[in-house]
Amino acid sequence: MISLEILLITAFGAAFLVYLLGKVSAKLRNFSAVFVSLFLTAFVFSLYGKSGSVHCFSFLNLPLVLRVNMFSWLFAVTISVVSALSVIFSLSYMSSVKDKTSHNFYYLMMFLVNAAMLGIVMSADLLSFYVFWEIMSWSAFLLISYNKGPALAAGMKYIVMSVIGSCAMLVGVVSLYVNCRSLDIMQVSSFIARAPLGYVLFILIVFSIAFGIKNAIVPFHTWLPDAHSEAPTPFSAVLSGILIKMGTYGFILFIYVIAGLNIFLNIGRGDFYYIFSLLAGVTIIVPTFIAVLQDDAKRMLAWSSIAQAGYIILGIVSGTSLGFAGGVFHFLNHASFKSLLFLSVGAVAYRTGTRDLNSMGGLVKKMPVTFFCALAGVLGLIGVPLTNGFVSKWLIYKTLILKGHLFLAFAALFGTWGTILYSYKLIHNIFLGQLPEKFNGVREVPVSMRFSIVTLSAAVIIFGILPGIPLKVINSIGVSFGLEPLNVNIWGITSAAGGVNMINIFTAVLLSAVFVWFIFKAGKKKIDAAQDDNYAAGLYVPKDKYNYTVEFYRPLSVLIKPYCRDFVDKLYSWSVSMGRKLSNRTRKIYCGDISYYVAYIVSFLAALIAFKLWGRIW
Repeated sequence: MISLEILLITAFGAAFLVYLLGKVSAKLRNFSAVFVSLFLTAFVFSLYGKSGSVHCFSFLNLPLVLRVNMFSWLFAVTISVVSALSVIFSLSYMSSVKDKTSHNFYYLMMFLVNAAMLGIVMSADLLSFYVFWEIMSWSAFLLISYNKGPALAAGMKYIVMSVIGSCAMLVGVVSLYVNCRSLDIMQVSSFIARAPLGYVLFILIVFSIAFGIKNAIVPFHTWLPDAHSEAPTPFSAVLSGILIKMGTYGFILFIYVIAGLNIFLNIGRGDFYYIFSLLAGVTIIVPTFIAVLQDDAKRMLAWSSIAQAGYIILGIVSGTSLGFAGGVFHFLNHASFKSLLFLSVGAVAYRTGTRDLNSMGGLVKKMPVTFFCALAGVLGLIGVPLTNGFVSKWLIYKTLILKGHLFLAFAALFGTWGTILYSYKLIHNIFLGQLPEKFNGVREVPVSMRFSIVTLSAAVIIFGILPGIPLKVINSIGVSFGLEPLNVNIWGITSAAGGVNMINIFTAVLLSAVFVWFIFKAGKKKIDAAQDDNYAAGLYVPKDKYNYTVEFYRPLSVLIKPYCRDFVDKLYSWSVSMGRKLSNRTRKIYCGDISYYVAYIVSFLAALIAFKLWGRIW
């Protein structure tokens, strides 16, 4: 028997249990938080290969049903693993937060977000889906606003966008119920298959607004940079790694399950598909080069998250087995390497007290474990061979080329070039070069924080060398959606159009690494130089100012900065400003003086009389 209701009861109950235990003892709270997180992870893993649904209860004569299959399982296991590692990372990280009384609230919201996301992917009806969606959104809002100050503005920006998306989704849910008389996903799917195409387009648009906002694709992305920058770092890992991917889950659910792939690809004679692809291409390029201009490490990673969402969308809307595998695999990979990078940046900030890329350098000497983990994350983000990002990006590139979408393929490759630029800036400015004297006392982070980032680093490498492990699951999902099966083995994919075999790449990289090692070994030994014994263009370099990390890409920044601006955010800000001015002027009408109201009434009556007389004259 599949006990999905027990899973969700445990997940939601754990949130309040951890909160109450925190009132008794911080140690008891921390222990229970880790134990419950690992228990939920093990519970979800135990559901592998199972399929079925459970009718929980009815609400307003609408059955609330939970179900599990390989599609929901893959998302659920990603949610539980990333959430558990973020909770473990939080044990030491949250000790740096001065307000100790708010820690219980932090863990309460973290577990509520986790439970709500599990509920979303386990929902078999749109009512349950919507309820869990709202719980996730409001819990995330409270976490984004956790640090108060600027975080409150970031949280408000997020929740306003989320409410717009939720309203759009509610319109779609109510409309489907009125026309279908059911919110069961499979019954809705049957109804959509015979519904007029105009109505199907309307449903796709309203749900796409909701999922697009959560997935932060252009032009619905404006909330994400501020949210990532202000949220507690462990939650930033959850936010980027999995929460925004609830939008991805929604897109897949509607494209492949509810609407059906054929309807999606042909509706509006294919225009809807091309609009999606174009938005995905723009989502890759613009945020990538805005990320290059950032000097705040978390803000850089936030813009990067927006760009990587574009790759995922390009894959899943392609409608091919190879593209679907690439898009879903990139979702899984992004959850690992982006969570890893956020936690690595959080580890650096935990020890140095800063995220400013212009004030660091040389930390590889003090934090070697964090450096190698961050390096693994950056390599996965770029898509370097032997990392998981290489395989998923290769599948997406291959799909675009085979479909003849050369412009989109160029956009994806161009985005990767930009990814190299900001990724190198991130690693270089934090870990390489001269170590400022103010960081001489910095040491490696505690074991709990290292455990989380090392585990995620292992996932980046293991799934890069043995991609067949997750691709086997993804392939079975694609087949269940009616796609052609792929020839998957432990090392990759083989196909008539060309495959990827990581054992060959592994061998080539290993031999190249050995050759390079011999070259360096045969050369002269390096000589360490003091920081104040450096010169650049004949000029003395002052202490604590390693010049090459300051304004790293200044020539490039001067060239692209006028064009790499968030014009969408400026448009939204202008709209809000105009709305406020209009509201202020409108509010003057309601001044509270009864004589004005009498004058309004008399003027209105006079206008009616004049209108009547005018009609008689003519």
